[in-house]
Amino acid sequence: MKLNETLLNIMDNQDPENDNEAMDDHLMSSLETPLRPDAFDLSDQEKINIIADHFKEIMHTLGLDLTDDSLKGTPRRVAKMYVKEIFHGLNPENKPDIRRFENKYKYNRMLVERDITLYSSCEHHFVPIIGKAHVAYIPGEHVIGLSKLNRIVQYYARRPQVQERMTMQIANELKQALQTEDVAVLIEADHLCVMSRGVNDVTSSTITAEYSGLFLEDNYRTEFLSHIRRRQV
Repeated sequence: MKLNETLLNIMDNQDPENDNEAMDDHLMSSLETPLRPDAFDLSDQEKINIIADHFKEIMHTLGLDLTDDSLKGTPRRVAKMYVKEIFHGLNPENKPDIRRFENKYKYNRMLVERDITLYSSCEHHFVPIIGKAHVAYIPGEHVIGLSKLNRIVQYYARRPQVQERMTMQIANELKQALQTEDVAVLIEADHLCVMSRGVNDVTSSTITAEYSGLFLEDNYRTEFLSHIRRRQV
């Protein structure tokens, strides 16, 4: 039986009461973010209005007093935050415009951008994933602006995510943008779904990496790792 078929059978046979346990395993169903074909039929404002109504019902069900001055604006604040901020990477219209420039300096050594701030959300519990991304590439005929490396990370982080998928999505986007296979991505992150619920482990962190091209060779990978571990004294 193929791996995908096995995963589907596992999920189909799952007891709903055990959903918590299944999602703690952080299964990844696809390299692409799971989206319906009609995901963008509604405008951002329409989505905000609908989410606000639903979140108001959630708060009401929890027993919160929505007439309280501190709470009455929360449904709309949360809805706007979802659509315009923490999940804005779902919309392809927000994808950064990446322009390639000729590598006029003929720089052909490793370029590393480390400690890129990363805020994402666990797609299983909708709580934060907070960490850092480190990316590198070996320039060929083209380079891109340094800030674009950060923007690519942020675009794929600002959506419900699984860290393994996010790492590969960022690497694939860099390869496409730079027209090279010589790319490395490493993410170090804390998951609040692990820290604030379930096992409640506040000391562990998650590291994922994706290497391609020259970074599959030990010497390039070792150099990359030495750069991101080095700290100024």
